[in-house]
Amino acid sequence: MISYYPAFLKLEGKKCVVIGGGKVAERKILSLLEANAIVVLISPDATSGLAKLAEEGKITWIKDIFRADYLEGAWLVFACTNQRDVQREVFQACEERKIFCNVVDQPDVSSFIVPSVVKRGALTLAISTSGASPAVSRRLRERLEKLFGEEYASYLELMRRIRESILSKGLPQEEKERKLQVLALAPLDIYLKNKDYTLIKAILEKEGLSEVIPEFEPLFHDKASTDNEKSG
Repeated sequence: MISYYPAFLKLEGKKCVVIGGGKVAERKILSLLEANAIVVLISPDATSGLAKLAEEGKITWIKDIFRADYLEGAWLVFACTNQRDVQREVFQACEERKIFCNVVDQPDVSSFIVPSVVKRGALTLAISTSGASPAVSRRLRERLEKLFGEEYASYLELMRRIRESILSKGLPQEEKERKLQVLALAPLDIYLKNKDYTLIKAILEKEGLSEVIPEFEPLFHDKASTDNEKSG
């Protein structure tokens, strides 16, 4: 079995080329755009979604079959065609140019593979079975999606702001570390999930972080509205 090195890539401003204009290519391109990559699509035809992205200027669409010279300046490549000979041609061209290449559904002729991903705001969880069983990767992803709910986006934004506030106070290092540890261990994620905002406010006030509360006031207003509706 191939041994992979896990990493998160910073693709902002990097040229990424996708060969093939089907649904798989569309999914890859949408992910690349989320990472602020410069995306070039190479395909004689494409899905309506990809055509719209090209019309809006979000991607460059070269309406042609694959040619190796289209890889000039590329940093990352996805081969998403349904033609195995073209897929291998793309991979070989990338190998010669030392460009990372993923051939969809063919990890044996890919220089990298894409994990199953769970994303909740700043939280990104990546799961891989190193190509042994994509189905198991998907099943694990589904479990993690339930374990780490949508509240984690708000939770990590809250923790980011808490950290900034603590570091800006000029506290002794030992006190900074104590506060960060206490708040990391506090079940704020559970309180967010259960909408126990009064408990969150109490913890923040106890640790001298009342200034963080106004930034998350919409959460508390939502709680108040819900309580009023119940009492009404």
